[in-house]
Amino acid sequence: MELWFSEYHTPDVKHSIRMTRHLYSRKSEFQQIDIFDTPEFGRVLTLDGNVIVTERDEFIYDEMITHVPMSVHKNARDILVIGAGDGGVVRELTRYDRVRKIDLVEMDPDVVQACREFLPSNACRMEDRRVRIHYENALKFIRRCEDKYDLIIVDSTDPFGPSEGLFTKEFYGSCYSALHDDGIMVNQQGSPFYAADAEAMQRSHKRIVRTFPISRVYQAHIPTYAAGYWTFGFASKKYHPVDDLDGDAWNALNMRTRYYTTRLHKGAFCLPAFVEEMLQEVEQ
Repeated sequence: MELWFSEYHTPDVKHSIRMTRHLYSRKSEFQQIDIFDTPEFGRVLTLDGNVIVTERDEFIYDEMITHVPMSVHKNARDILVIGAGDGGVVRELTRYDRVRKIDLVEMDPDVVQACREFLPSNACRMEDRRVRIHYENALKFIRRCEDKYDLIIVDSTDPFGPSEGLFTKEFYGSCYSALHDDGIMVNQQGSPFYAADAEAMQRSHKRIVRTFPISRVYQAHIPTYAAGYWTFGFASKKYHPVDDLDGDAWNALNMRTRYYTTRLHKGAFCLPAFVEEMLQEVEQ
């Protein structure tokens, strides 16, 4: 008998992946955690029935949420990562010698433990001496921070359930206060394709635009996420995501990537007309 994992992208659309083994299942204090083995995508982490990480395509998400801001802010040394308990973002950040400190705020220690055991290629740098893990509520943590970070990466799940508070005006205001005068915040904005996801993306962008003087959206193709089309938010106090990109300086680092390039960086901010219209609607 074949075993399939299915995630509903809308009530009328679902994405299914054939799995060979159910490696891990635990109901934590916060959510249902499962890890599957699959022929096509390798190991797959799901939270409350939603695909979070697959070994096959995680590099796209992790590279785009990390290297876009790091290539713009050449002096980013002190960094806050919210969510990202799988370790992929931390792995990418630790590749930069200039990084001095990474505070990782993850509410669920069971996610970190499960990924250490079953997704070691993601969690491989969690023991780096620059990384400090804080198991607590991100809203409470960020409220205590003032002028502390060069970069904040918000790698949350979708704006429903445990992560809903990470898409509020209050949260973005707290991030603004926690950043230095030239700080950057990036966050996952979800998919703009299906109606409910598009509305959530618009709400988030509207709140960020009202908080940061520079706010742009960029995109990536991620096969296992809704519609295979994902967006990220780039919010900054000083730096423009394209005009202030120094491609030569980043390329001189000789950092091998599988998705991100400085050429792609510029193109990722060129959005389809329907997405531009959605963003302009809430910006006005």
